[in-house]
Amino acid sequence: MDPAVETNLSKEPVEPVSAKSRVYRLLAVIEKDKDGYFAFVPELQGCCAQGESYEEALDNIRDAIHLHVEDRLDSSEEVAQP
Repeated sequence: MDPAVETNLSKEPVEPVSAKSRVYRLLAVIEKDKDGYFAFVPELQGCCAQGESYEEALDNIRDAIHLHVEDRLDSSEEVAQP
C-alpha cells in the first residue's frame, strides 16, 4: 500500500447515521522506524499508535482516533479539524 494515498480510516460508513453523528476528517501520519511503524494524528494531541506492520499501525491508529474523539465528545471538548 502506498503510504501517500489517502485512506479512509473509518470502518463505518462515511455518511453520518443520525442527526447527532458527525464525520471527522483527520490526517493520520504513519512513519516507518527501526521498530516497525509509528502513527499519530497532528490535530489530536497525544493520539498515537504503533504496529509491527503498516496495516497493524493503521488499525491501531483507527482505534486510537475513535477512542480519542469519543472521550473528547463525552467531556464536551471540541474536536479540532484541519
